[in-house]
Amino acid sequence: MKLELITRKPDRKARATPLLFVHGKWHGAWCWDEYFLPYFAAKGYDCTALSLRGHAGSEGHAGLRWHSIADYVSDVEQVAGRFDAPPVIISHSMGGFITQKYLERHPEIPAAVLLTAIPPTGLWPTILTLLGQKPGMVLKTIGTLNPGVVIDTQEKARWVLFSDDLPEELLNKFYRQMNSESFRSLLDELGLNLVRAKRIQTPLLVIGAQNDTVIFPSMVQATARIYGTTAKIFPDMAHDVMLETGWEKVAETILKWLVKKGF
Repeated sequence: MKLELITRKPDRKARATPLLFVHGKWHGAWCWDEYFLPYFAAKGYDCTALSLRGHAGSEGHAGLRWHSIADYVSDVEQVAGRFDAPPVIISHSMGGFITQKYLERHPEIPAAVLLTAIPPTGLWPTILTLLGQKPGMVLKTIGTLNPGVVIDTQEKARWVLFSDDLPEELLNKFYRQMNSESFRSLLDELGLNLVRAKRIQTPLLVIGAQNDTVIFPSMVQATARIYGTTAKIFPDMAHDVMLETGWEKVAETILKWLVKKGF
């Protein structure tokens, strides 16, 4: 599978441990290149972001609807295997779920960061809450087998992903780069292929956003408890913490954690 990669390298000699960035639903490698890749490269890290199959510049758009979480895990395996040393994985939303599935079989990964990630137990809390808040959105997703309807307007995308204070020009820029999403992956997240968390011993940094409308702080805190750690919840931020106003605070928290771990 031909996958789009965006890389950023430091001007000086790179740190020994590279960073691999895995995006979530509707996104691609571009979402990391806006802020996070330049930031971490400037801090000395060799940074790579991939676009999962069917996303952005990668192959597989024709079959997007039926790509599975296992397919996406294979994409991560394909890219992670290219590094000279196992990378730290920094992931967002569905990418966090994919990363957890990847870690089930890859204990060599030294650490991982889960940003507003789907919990190992799945997406049911989100679905049930949205059925009460926005039933039409959920029913149309099921009826059309197309999670893309969740963000089929910019207004919906803002509600799902961003805070009200995100400038309109940035919303326009980000929205133009988004695409649809796999329905099969949603089924996996609802029970077909949940994470076997007991298999994961990798050190994890778990981060959430107080105003997240899809991965609620309670879900993030539950994920942290499962892995024996404490979640960091950022106030006044929504789901796309790597693109939100105030993204620097999130990046700085990750950097401090990486340095503390010796990476």
